[in-house]
Amino acid sequence: MRRFNIAVLAAVTLSTALSAVPAHADETGTRPGLANCAAGACHFDVPPGTYDVRVVLGGKTASATSVSGETRRSLLPETAAPAGERVTRSFTVNVRTPEGEPTGPDGTPGLDLRIGGSAPALADIKVTPARHARQIFLVGDSTVCDQPGDPYSGWGQQLPQYLRQGVSVANYADSGESTVTFLGNPRLWATVRPLIRPGDLVLVQLAHNDKTTDEATYRANLETLVAGVRARGGQPVLVTPIVRRWFNTDGTLNNGTALLVNGLGVDHPAVTRSVAAAQGVPLIDLTAKTKALVESLGVEGSKALYLSNEARDNTHTSVRGATAYAGLVRDELVTRHLLPKGKIRVG
Repeated sequence: MRRFNIAVLAAVTLSTALSAVPAHADETGTRPGLANCAAGACHFDVPPGTYDVRVVLGGKTASATSVSGETRRSLLPETAAPAGERVTRSFTVNVRTPEGEPTGPDGTPGLDLRIGGSAPALADIKVTPARHARQIFLVGDSTVCDQPGDPYSGWGQQLPQYLRQGVSVANYADSGESTVTFLGNPRLWATVRPLIRPGDLVLVQLAHNDKTTDEATYRANLETLVAGVRARGGQPVLVTPIVRRWFNTDGTLNNGTALLVNGLGVDHPAVTRSVAAAQGVPLIDLTAKTKALVESLGVEGSKALYLSNEARDNTHTSVRGATAYAGLVRDELVTRHLLPKGKIRVG
């Protein structure tokens, strides 16, 4: 992709004539920065940081536009605009290196956005440095992370689409990590902790890879993460792990494999709940929420949430599953008053 320098970062404004998007720039005249977008993608040469993005959607005909960015993050859900009308939406995005998983490749410098949807129409876009943005840091494993390729997706990759301007997701979840390895790898907790500012949320979901971690160690590791967040003035939130799609013959997930009980008999969700209660930490019981959803869909219906058909994988989620699970997290952020309702997209 061709890259362009931005002379004045504080006011980057452009209209697009994307080959994959109806060319509506001629309706309002050419605006500065038009060349930054082509073939359904926009690139901004900006340094790592947090940026507000304001998009104006719509054109002569009815349209439906979504925006994703960086490593396949969903930033704006498909948004409809009636024929001849404009709809304005704003969101905040975290730009970092590496742009996806912390132990993965660096990715493309700057901010990359992709314009999608069933009938995309981007009339205008503006990128500015975010002021006083609140971060949601994610500490987790492959079920949470910014997965690099289809058909995989972590719920943290889908969470940004549910947030409005002023809140961004800094997803430091990483494939294969346990509480032990996340704390021990200098590219993970030692990198995340200094970035936490007062008022930031830090959601911790680690369990899937703690297969040989004993209960005392697992508990102590969660307590270490909680203490580290609090020492920085952040708000820790413990999240129990998503279930594995592993049914009993009676159609329930009432077994250790599905509910993340490891080979040593450590019940990870139960320990997480216990630590949250003892430490006075907000808890998102994603195990219970995902269990209820998977069981309600049944053996066949729940396959679409995971990669059961594509890869015989009943642990990792599809885009559909990750989006549904991110929605459950969104609901809990509202219910537990962890974010103001005005910062959450509910539709």
